[in-house]
Amino acid sequence: MTAIDPSNAEQIAQNKEARKARTFTRINKADAWFQVFGLAWLTPILKAAAGDNPRAQMGEIWRLLGVPLLAIAIFIAGWAALAPTVQTSLGAVPGPVQVWEQVGTLNADAVREGEREAAFYERQEARNAELIANDRAEDVKERVYTGQPTYYDQIWTSIKTVFFGFLIASVIAIPLGIAAGLSATANAALNPLIQIFKPVSPLAWLPIVTMIVSAVYATNDGMFSKSFLISAITVTLCSLWPTLINTALGVASIDKDLVSVSRVLKMNTWTKITKLVLPSALPLIFTGLRLSLGVGWMVLIAAEMLAQNPGLGKFVWDEFQNGSSQSLARIMVAVFTIGIIGFLLDRVMFALQSMFTFTNNR
Repeated sequence: MTAIDPSNAEQIAQNKEARKARTFTRINKADAWFQVFGLAWLTPILKAAAGDNPRAQMGEIWRLLGVPLLAIAIFIAGWAALAPTVQTSLGAVPGPVQVWEQVGTLNADAVREGEREAAFYERQEARNAELIANDRAEDVKERVYTGQPTYYDQIWTSIKTVFFGFLIASVIAIPLGIAAGLSATANAALNPLIQIFKPVSPLAWLPIVTMIVSAVYATNDGMFSKSFLISAITVTLCSLWPTLINTALGVASIDKDLVSVSRVLKMNTWTKITKLVLPSALPLIFTGLRLSLGVGWMVLIAAEMLAQNPGLGKFVWDEFQNGSSQSLARIMVAVFTIGIIGFLLDRVMFALQSMFTFTNNR
């Protein structure tokens, strides 16, 4: 019978505990990113798998994953039960099954449109190759496919538009917010403008923007189309205020001792802003940016519907005007798409905020 060396057994136990500690350290580090991407329920699963009080972790899994899934299941069941009882001019309100069928239909339509586009370009290339082979290169023409935009095209158009408008709003709002936070005079000048224009609805801005863009941007052959600029500028005018206000608040709330130190060190304005102001105000600036992007996304859908500009808003309006038996289900697909994209946009901004804050705190 072989005796076990107590010192070896103790060493093995210590190594096991060290490995366990390293595992939990990695899980805790990963948890910060799980929180960012809405995957916080992965943390208790990993901890339970690593042997950390499985019963307590099951409670966390139920709270973070089970309860949300149960709420979604109850919502879908209630929707499926109540939808057929509500009759509209387009028929009964579609249930989850009918809406999901339209998801498949829209995807199939997009695939077919993609095949038609590919066939168009193949025919064009073959025709041009034949012309070149027959020494008729001067007759070669390159035409752009002008088929119906697919549902995915509408989504991509809306995402490009909102990011362009949001970018312009950020470029305007952050410098103005820094000026308002650093200077009482600048704050006094900007405050009445903020209070007047912040509550203005996109429905009021849209006709003004449309007339100005139509007058100034006379061509539709430039880098941007008129419809794109109208929607993007409307987004800018409605979404810059949360960023401006939060930036000003963040800059104004900087520790006064830090400001005094910057005077003692005789920092110039640029150094003061980049080394002191921005790092200190970054959390509130990103809060403003997240709010602005959310506002911009809501404003964009309304602007596209009213102005009949390409995008998800126009898709909803066209389906409403179409009035077919599938229109209501397609509108509901668009509603869920708008909501999911809005959630993902917020997660993207939260991820950027976490990255910049982590880098700043290192």
